[in-house]
Amino acid sequence: MTMRGPETEEADGRPLHERIAADLRGDIMSGDLAPGDSLPSTAQLKDRFGAANATVQKALQLLKGEHLVVGRAGASVTVREHRQRTLRPAAYMAPSPSGEPYRWLTEAANSGARARSTLLDVMEVEPPADVADALGLAPGGTAIFRCQLLSLDDEPAELVASYYPLEIAEGTAIAERRRIPGGTPTLLASLGHPPRLSVDRVSARVATQEQYRLLRLPGDLPVLRTLRVVFSHDDRPVEATVMVKAGHLYEVQYEFTPEADGDGR
Repeated sequence: MTMRGPETEEADGRPLHERIAADLRGDIMSGDLAPGDSLPSTAQLKDRFGAANATVQKALQLLKGEHLVVGRAGASVTVREHRQRTLRPAAYMAPSPSGEPYRWLTEAANSGARARSTLLDVMEVEPPADVADALGLAPGGTAIFRCQLLSLDDEPAELVASYYPLEIAEGTAIAERRRIPGGTPTLLASLGHPPRLSVDRVSARVATQEQYRLLRLPGDLPVLRTLRVVFSHDDRPVEATVMVKAGHLYEVQYEFTPEADGDGR
């Protein structure tokens, strides 16, 4: 769908092949081109966008590099079957039952994906300013930092950097460079800090160099960044996590129960 308004007269300064890729990417992410569907033919795309054959091929190469489509010269190009994923944070917030894997891994496996977690680092650090503020740290305060890379079907899916107050994490498995059975939500609950409330702040950002490298991003595309703060008893923040994923491959689904306000709306 093309929207018309006062800003449509302003030119899109991107090269034509990037604009073509952007429109096709939008069709894929909205479901107008579903997994397994063939993209319009080169001739149809040339007519649709008023582009030369080489320009259309350059646009398709961008989408192939982003792992959104597959195909080769002389054959139809189709939308990849397994790349568009909807993540439901509410499905893996609760602590895992005793002896069970981290819920993120379980939920991914339930969707048919091969899920894996790779622990990258554990150390005491001075967190980024927004994380320090979320944890209520004093200026220059430190926290225990755990960083892991979550993969689906052997491809990077999400970079997860978690921070824990020292008074909670020191002397526990959170501060050790090893995996925690059931994940940190399960351990926090066993330590008397069960999750009572989680607050997410989601934004679109340009990837940092580290994010670009670890997520193996194909180009200058945005990432989805979620800052999640987990509160336990008495609204005490016990965990702040920064989660980063490729913006062109994932969407996040939140579910809410409507509540009427004071005037009955």
